[in-house]
Amino acid sequence: MATPHINAKKGDIAKVVLMPGDPLRAKFIADTFLEDVVQFNDVRNMFGYTGTYKGKKISVMGSGMGMPSIGIYSYELYTEYDVEAIIRIGSAGSYSEKANVYDVVLADSVYSESSFAQVAFNYDEDVLKPSLELNNLLKEKASALGYPVIEGRIHSSDVFYRDSGKTWENIRDEHDVLCVEMESFALFANANKLDKKAACILTISDSFVTQEVTSAEERQVSFTKMMEIALDAAIEV
Repeated sequence: MATPHINAKKGDIAKVVLMPGDPLRAKFIADTFLEDVVQFNDVRNMFGYTGTYKGKKISVMGSGMGMPSIGIYSYELYTEYDVEAIIRIGSAGSYSEKANVYDVVLADSVYSESSFAQVAFNYDEDVLKPSLELNNLLKEKASALGYPVIEGRIHSSDVFYRDSGKTWENIRDEHDVLCVEMESFALFANANKLDKKAACILTISDSFVTQEVTSAEERQVSFTKMMEIALDAAIEV
């Protein structure tokens, strides 16, 4: 049965979903990597697709920007469509010289100042963790593909523009974070509450350290290493 945000039927969506923020990146993945593709969602142009990858049914769907957006979509996927695992494949801004543009980062934990988890589930923690099983699988597949992965804590922020007196350097140094994005804390909160699996693999799209940036088009179509890692892991979940 459809939800207010997803017009798919039960059975249209695979047990494992890859979730980029950008719905056009979801379309790119479906067009590039999947076979026998069927679009299952177009509500608000938040495109979702199901197809096969190396013979296994896989879905990919955009999450939109920010924790409220991925919070809605991931919760409905887990609770209404029997999804067991979501792998976020997103972009991030680097806080560290260790992570350069186009490098791939795997989150082993996520720090956030967000109230999302407290309001939703009375979680007081400001650090949440992904599924260890999923992370180990992602590392295994990255190694098999020969793609280096930087593992560490990431920052999940509610704001893109900040003028609060606390700088990104303050956040990096106080919380030992490699990079910043805007969704994973909510995804991990939902997964933890619902006893589901979640992971986050990111490509560095810009650097606070070097001021390098990538274009919107590059973010849609050029971050293929993390896509391949996530797809190879997804078929074994």
